[in-house]
Amino acid sequence: MKIAVFGSGGVGGYFGGRLARSGEEVVFIARGEHLEAIQRRGLRVESIDGDFRVRLVQATDNPHEAGVADVILVGVKAWQVPEVGIAMQPMVGPDTFVVPLENGIEAPKQLAQALGVGHVLGGLCRISSFITSPGVIRHAGIEPYVAFGELDNQISERSRSLLAAFHKAGVKAEIPADIHVAMWEKFAFISAISGVCGVVRAPVGVIRSLPETRSLLRHAIEETLAVASAYQVELPDDFLPKILAFIDNSPPDTLPSMQRDLVAGRPSELSAQVGAVVRLGRQRDVHTPVNEFIYNCLLPLELRARGEIEF
Repeated sequence: MKIAVFGSGGVGGYFGGRLARSGEEVVFIARGEHLEAIQRRGLRVESIDGDFRVRLVQATDNPHEAGVADVILVGVKAWQVPEVGIAMQPMVGPDTFVVPLENGIEAPKQLAQALGVGHVLGGLCRISSFITSPGVIRHAGIEPYVAFGELDNQISERSRSLLAAFHKAGVKAEIPADIHVAMWEKFAFISAISGVCGVVRAPVGVIRSLPETRSLLRHAIEETLAVASAYQVELPDDFLPKILAFIDNSPPDTLPSMQRDLVAGRPSELSAQVGAVVRLGRQRDVHTPVNEFIYNCLLPLELRARGEIEF
């Protein structure tokens, strides 16, 4: 199986590295100094589970050079998905399928608009990882996990093949019974924790320990569950206590990637996470006042990072 990783940062670099290390044919789409470092020295992953390096790495910034792949894992930021959906077209053959691993909930629809719905699966991942220097990925926390599935929830041979590749690489992976429920579960978690951490400018350990910010987090999650229900996606009754327990057991110094981007003055996934809760809620007449407050507070920082306003 030829696997292309479009976006080789914390998510794509880690999971692509694990797949390449296990012997899969992997080509990384990267850019700039990160690409140059991978081409010169290979890809290094520093992990709480043990460091490793993949030395013989195929890497390019040219989708035409990468060639047609059997599967493309999409690891770019959520706001970049529409653009890369068009850019990856030279890599998509008749049997190619694409698995988005972004935060957010809208990537499958966006990719289907560029590539055709038959090429797209739903997908998600859980991991805390990021680039520390060109060619180096740091896995800092959370057990790496990947889930994906056909958008009609049928079990396909292509999804089984990818599942086998992840298992061979030692990555915890599964095909959920309902990929849409799984994606909304991840979305409800990541949009709430990213938004609250972002607006408070504090790590997870602080957010969960203070009654005031814990309540804010809980309300943000509950609003997202209401939006999911309006789209006929019903999450399990025990989802909220389970996700709060997961947060309680996360490393206390965890900083969501959206928060790191906002603090660093980089464009973030604000619109694809908290903004999407507000936007999708409005389309179904679901009120989301906590998420709207968080989004409005963070929007000036986002617009400044994108060069749209100055202050």
